[in-house]
Amino acid sequence: MKTTAFQKIHTKIDQITKATCSLYASGVGNEEMAMVNNRLAQVVKIENNLVTLQVFSGTEGIPTNAEVVFLGHAPQLAVSDELAGRFFNAYGAPIDVGPLVDGIMTEIGGPSVNPVRRKQPSELIATGIAGIDLNNTLVTGQKIPFFADPDQPYNQVMAMVALRAKADKIILGGMGITNDDYLFFKNLFENAGAIDRIISFVNTTEDPPVERLLVPDMALTAAEYFAVEKNQNVLVLLTDMTLYADALSIVSNRMDQIPSKDSMPGSLYSDLAKLYEKAVQFPDGGSITIIAVTTLSGGDITHAIPDNTGYITEGQLFLRKETDIGKVIIDPFRSLSRLKQLVIGKKTREDHPQVMNAAIRLYADAANAKTKIENGFDLTDYDKRTISFAKDYANELLAIDINIEINTMIDTAWKLFNKYFSNAETGIKANLVEKYGKTDEVKH
Repeated sequence: MKTTAFQKIHTKIDQITKATCSLYASGVGNEEMAMVNNRLAQVVKIENNLVTLQVFSGTEGIPTNAEVVFLGHAPQLAVSDELAGRFFNAYGAPIDVGPLVDGIMTEIGGPSVNPVRRKQPSELIATGIAGIDLNNTLVTGQKIPFFADPDQPYNQVMAMVALRAKADKIILGGMGITNDDYLFFKNLFENAGAIDRIISFVNTTEDPPVERLLVPDMALTAAEYFAVEKNQNVLVLLTDMTLYADALSIVSNRMDQIPSKDSMPGSLYSDLAKLYEKAVQFPDGGSITIIAVTTLSGGDITHAIPDNTGYITEGQLFLRKETDIGKVIIDPFRSLSRLKQLVIGKKTREDHPQVMNAAIRLYADAANAKTKIENGFDLTDYDKRTISFAKDYANELLAIDINIEINTMIDTAWKLFNKYFSNAETGIKANLVEKYGKTDEVKH
């Protein structure tokens, strides 16, 4: 970032820590950008003209008489249609072979949309993944996290959602991802021919961790441009919010702030809410939907990061390895979309709600039957059929590698019902059975 002649140069730094430096300066704004010894920095605290800057690449080697130049603005992104199909770093600079983007310089991290400009979400956003579309249907303008253990293929799932989702633009915010994951996303998008509707902001493990703090705001600023100016439906995919929160913790600790639960900063809730509340459905048709990965430490859902996330978002999606089929599935018991009732049976087929409920209940009966086996009890004929059903249900519908339309998902569930159960056992209304449930399958 260039400096200009009129900008005052400060040459006296009062204090330096591993990630921050402090100096006395006037006329400085909160979140304003600065150059410290030719390193990019951002204002994170102002107290009686004592300005604290976080230096993104670290402060090692910076002397107390280093030049500090304030740039007069918060971090910015050039927004235009030219963003589509491109890869950028945390500062919004291209990291692909393309040119600089010619667009309107827009400050990132602005306020969320005024509630009076919001419309209740009511439009389905299909992902092609049955564990989501059938059981935990998402709507435009929703915010929902993926909770996953670190060893699960959550980035692969996010990539699949990016390719399959029925959205005008997909914006990926990658925080602390490996170079392999970056190349995986890049090659997959290019080879699938979907690159033109995907925009990516990437911070890799080789980049300074503090840079991660810019990535979600960059992604959401781009999303706001396409949703507001172009009335498009935009899906924002963020991975991994745990690494984002870790970066918040790094800055907080090095500013000697008193940590809260699990060594997280006391501002964690508001920091996360500031991002998630950018999800919105506009009356004119544009929307921003947010799906964000939160990795769990040892499956601990009570950790401060998932705990705070759960209070902000509208449900959660859990990944789990299903041992019976050896595949990763969307866990139907722990996953929940709190807004699905706004679209299922309304924007989807009328039998969708009852099919969904029947399938999950029968899957739960299978889990009870497996508990009987573990405790040495004999199985009934019904128990045996539920176990067979559960295996097929997981393999044909819950597995993340299944990519089918919603109506096909519902028809597949009907096929399995007819294969293993009577109409009475499914508990689905007779008129829906008559209309949608007729197949040639022979029950076991």
